[in-house]
Amino acid sequence: MRKQIFKNTLIVVFSVILLCSIFILGMLYDYYNDKVLDEMLLEIKYITQGVELGGIEYLKGMDEAKVRITWVAPDGTVLYDNRADITLMENHAERDEIHKAMISASGDSVRYSSTLAEKTIYHAVRLSNGSVVRVASKQVTVAWLMLEMLKPFVVVLLLAFIISAALTNRLSKQLIKPLDNINLEYPEDADVYEEMTPFIRKIIVQNREIKKTMKELKEQQEEFAFITDHMQEGIIVVDKNANILLHNKSVLTLFGIKKNIEQKSVLILNRTEAFRNIIDIALEGGHEERVIHVGEKFYNIYANSVINDDKVQGAIIIVADVTEKEERENLRREFSANVSHELKTPLTSISGIAEIIKNGIVDSKDIPRFAANIYDEARRLINLVEDIIKISQLDENNDSFKKESIDLYDMSEYVINHLEPIAKSKGIEMKLYGDHYSIKGVASVIEEMVYNLCDNAIKYNKNNGRVDVYIENTDDAGVKLSVKDTGIGIEKTYHDRIFERFYRVDKSHSKEIGGTGLGLSIVKHAAKLHNATIDLQSEPGVGTTITIIF
Repeated sequence: MRKQIFKNTLIVVFSVILLCSIFILGMLYDYYNDKVLDEMLLEIKYITQGVELGGIEYLKGMDEAKVRITWVAPDGTVLYDNRADITLMENHAERDEIHKAMISASGDSVRYSSTLAEKTIYHAVRLSNGSVVRVASKQVTVAWLMLEMLKPFVVVLLLAFIISAALTNRLSKQLIKPLDNINLEYPEDADVYEEMTPFIRKIIVQNREIKKTMKELKEQQEEFAFITDHMQEGIIVVDKNANILLHNKSVLTLFGIKKNIEQKSVLILNRTEAFRNIIDIALEGGHEERVIHVGEKFYNIYANSVINDDKVQGAIIIVADVTEKEERENLRREFSANVSHELKTPLTSISGIAEIIKNGIVDSKDIPRFAANIYDEARRLINLVEDIIKISQLDENNDSFKKESIDLYDMSEYVINHLEPIAKSKGIEMKLYGDHYSIKGVASVIEEMVYNLCDNAIKYNKNNGRVDVYIENTDDAGVKLSVKDTGIGIEKTYHDRIFERFYRVDKSHSKEIGGTGLGLSIVKHAAKLHNATIDLQSEPGVGTTITIIF
């Protein structure tokens, strides 16, 4: 602004100086012309009187006069000229000023030289005898005068320009200084000219509006950030070049990123072809929804374009972690396949034996044995169905389960007494250690959990082995139920899988051992229902210890 004021003021000052100089020069030139003309009129007055009295003798006495004097006879013949040879001069009757003088007693004319560097002013007066006396004076033209005065004029103009520039610079600084000192945060404290008061008032009003708008925007931004940052879904806003403009915290959590990703390509999150295709479709003006697999996670990606004035300006991407949903769906499919297989086996056996008996192929003495097989397969089928129903109930986390205070020691003692005959048949000794500690839970579910742990400890134990059950309380963890056996143990590779439905480490001996393959899966779901954790310690050939921490 200071430069603009300086520039404009300097141009105005320079223009004024230039115009004033030209005006003064014109005035001086006009004054000079008038002065010369007056002198010529006065001088010709004296000359005409002298010629009337003294004739040519008077004129010869004026050879050194400053002006040119010419005496012309009534017929136009030049009688005398103080600057030229009259014998060489032509008739002057047709000269403008002489012609006018002969007609109206006096006449004037101005003639310019071919170079326009000077002009000659002529004034003629008719005498009483009809002759004409003419006076001529040479005068420089305006162009010549300006050329002669150019050097001093330029010097004066340059000095004026320098002085004007200095004064203008100082003036502009003085004008701008109060404006520079205005504190835009507190303009009312500024010491400015009185003429600036309306401007200051406008700044104050504008500041209030800006602060109000900024406050509203900040509140909206904080509200948006609060809402989006507490969403489990990730939200990403990208521009038309796929650069990230905005995102919430969940995006970083979902993709396991700790660094700042704003203004970076959205492909920094995932560079798979599937993710690229989703982004490309959105930035081409469409929308896309697809589940992609990233590592051990499944993400549902929804991308929609943002269009303004029929042009794609960017896209909004929503990312949801559907890993649990996908896993549950996979488990459901796997469970359905396993259930179909597990149900088909005893039903096929029952159907086959029944068909043999129906066709009379079996001897009467073998019927009891076949009937026992049918009974065993039927019991196996019943147990399988019962376990499937338990798993389904635990899967639903049914609120109808009534929780009550349960003495874990008494519950374990009851289960051990029930299983002791089976353990003794294999020479396995069962012992209960600890004290009476109560937990809040569903009695039937806790009983099933303890039963399955102890039953597995017996089934996968060695002959003449041991099963030890511990009930203890720790201040830092809580009440713990531990079932320890001296059985075959489980390799570490299978530790994460033994709680899956129908999963058996040794499938070749599964029929001999018995069971439905759902025991530990029921334990897992029961623990989840009671917000308990499971710890597994096992070593092949040494034994297994499973601990439930309530």
